[in-house]
Amino acid sequence: IASSLPPTPPQAFTELQAKVIDTQQKVKLADIQIEQLNKTKKHAHLTDTEVMMLVDETRMYEGVGRMFILQSKGVIHNQLLEKQRIAEEKIKELE
Repeated sequence: IASSLPPTPPQAFTELQAKVIDTQQKVKLADIQIEQLNKTKKHAHLTDTEVMMLVDETRMYEGVGRMFILQSKGVIHNQLLEKQRIAEEKIKELE
């Protein structure tokens, strides 16, 4: 039984092959980014868990560049939650 499709020219095959390779590279890059975002999210979650166990009067500092700024427990908690939320959103975009 002969195929009803005309044979594809070598140029079209080469273009499709290049697209497949490009797509595979993009998928690999997205997987790497998702893995890194999951690590960031987990780190923020674990840090937040430890911070929440401390008493409210504990002095906490946020690293900003080369300096540290005194912050309240609530501010640190909110920043860690925001970091987790942003990572989760970016993971959904990549998937």
